Amino acid sequence: MNNPVRKTLVIGGSENPRRYSYLAIKKLREHGNDVVSIGGRNGQVDDVGIMTEKRPFQEIDTVTFYLNPTLQKSYYDYILSLHPRRIIFNPGAENPEFYRLAESAGIEPIEACTLVLLSTGQY
Repeated sequence: MNNPVRKTLVIGGSENPRRYSYLAIKKLREHGNDVVSIGGRNGQVDDVGIMTEKRPFQEIDTVTFYLNPTLQKSYYDYILSLHPRRIIFNPGAENPEFYRLAESAGIEPIEACTLVLLSTGQY
């Protein structure tokens, strides 16, 4: 099965191997995805840099959130400006307010676990 390479933005990225965002970055790369990440501090997971600033990334297909809804608020306008195809709200990051904003902007919101989607071939 030949899937096109899609760029994923991991928000809430961490160098801590016990964090799900860390595992997601590793698994996304293992599955051949192009990954960029924004986190609370600069860092690195394998070949993926984690930065603290909101950069105007191009061609973001998927945004996957590892932040609680309160922390997500400062990302609303930024994410909508990137025009991703979809936003994945991982467990603990569910956000009905942003879900509705995404839908209104033509972005598919999904409440799911990125790791499960990858492991079941549904990513």
